[in-house]
Amino acid sequence: MGKRLESRVALITGAGQGIGRAIALRFADEGAKVVVVDIAEASANAVADEIKAAGNEALAAVCDVTQRDQVGALVERVLSAYGQIDILGNNAGITRDARLIKMTEEDFDRVIDVNLKGAFNLAQAVAGPMIERGYGRIISTASVVALYGNFGQTNYVATKAGVIGMTRVWARELGPKGITANAVAPGFIATDMIKTVPEKVIEGMIERTPVRRLGAPEDIAAAYLFLASEEASFVNGIVLSVDGGLVI
Repeated sequence: MGKRLESRVALITGAGQGIGRAIALRFADEGAKVVVVDIAEASANAVADEIKAAGNEALAAVCDVTQRDQVGALVERVLSAYGQIDILGNNAGITRDARLIKMTEEDFDRVIDVNLKGAFNLAQAVAGPMIERGYGRIISTASVVALYGNFGQTNYVATKAGVIGMTRVWARELGPKGITANAVAPGFIATDMIKTVPEKVIEGMIERTPVRRLGAPEDIAAAYLFLASEEASFVNGIVLSVDGGLVI
């Protein structure tokens, strides 16, 4: 079997660490030219260097997804470098947790800006070039909490539920143009975000997950790879839960 993303160009946001890094590495291994996008330059460069060291092609790019001028410049840069954008991995995201009565307006707005508007900004920017070529894959990282809520995460849950809603709209609007839009909803994944979580809480997460482990970033990357591949050409508008059975 050949490489599943041969000749594809993939732009992945939040690719400097965690899930985004795992997606970037997996896509590169499968033959894609990967644009490693992160707000942290050192992180983007490190992942791009890792991809190149393995003999694959990557371009590091710094972009604040909340800034539409930066997003537009990013897309122009990718198009001038590679002439196409086949896959968008909308993965950039942050948390600013607090209970409803304690959450500041600033923390609410910031999470909405990055997680929801950021995803919109990128999708809108790549949609035109994808429509012109009659091909595209837009894959966005939602979350299991979008499906059942989570204590202390009014802002984050709102954004991830919003990502699912936008994905369904894009699936309807862009499907006739040869572009699919899907979301991946990770469960409890062992990333740097988890490092601040108390051990007892992590034990509780594992207890609630039927397969009795935390997910790995690579588990999410595998789901992304399927949705980006030709095998998923008839999969459109879905939310793929990768959570070890958490939402059963």
